[in-house]
Amino acid sequence: MRSRLFDSFKSLFITWVSVIVFALVASTAQAAQTIVIFGDSLSAAYGIQPNTGWVALLESKLKQQNSAYKVINASISGETTSGGLTRFAQMLKMHQPEIVVIELGANDGLRGLSLSDMQRNLNSMIKLAKAKNATVMLLGMRIPPNYGIQYTQKFYAIYDNLAKQYKLNLVPFFLDGVAGNRALVQDDGLHPTAAAQPKLLENVWPKLESLLKKAN
Repeated sequence: MRSRLFDSFKSLFITWVSVIVFALVASTAQAAQTIVIFGDSLSAAYGIQPNTGWVALLESKLKQQNSAYKVINASISGETTSGGLTRFAQMLKMHQPEIVVIELGANDGLRGLSLSDMQRNLNSMIKLAKAKNATVMLLGMRIPPNYGIQYTQKFYAIYDNLAKQYKLNLVPFFLDGVAGNRALVQDDGLHPTAAAQPKLLENVWPKLESLLKKAN
């Protein structure tokens, strides 16, 4: 009788532990879902408090929605596509993201760098991410017309061409509604102010949200 009771208790205990372990594993798997923002100063909150940047606002928005996703900001001020490519593989290895939002190219354009190199670098990052089963989203950029019509048009077309080639979600112009608005740009004429950050998130959110819905 005593042995039978002990066996029943033991079986119940094992079942209970198994349920807890399963719940913990499931919870850990949920919590491990990661979005990496891989950009330059526009995403690195240059010139403003980090907690007012659009990436921080995105993180707050996801928390308010009790989303399973966490946000890693891997952006570096001054980054070019070539610089980004040199650290991209290590970023993938370190964070193992489900989604990578690439916001690079502005510094290539402003420095008048090779557009074929820029496209090749972005293409390589996309391929590396896809090889790790990460979904890529692109934030498109534009540069001032004083760089010449041919250069500016080719620059802008790079994002659209890559998005079509790889069927990526694309924000056509990340700074839409901000660029050229003196009230929303810092004294350098380039970087968005803290007041502009909600608008940047507004530009990104619809395309990103659609990816999150597909993942769920």
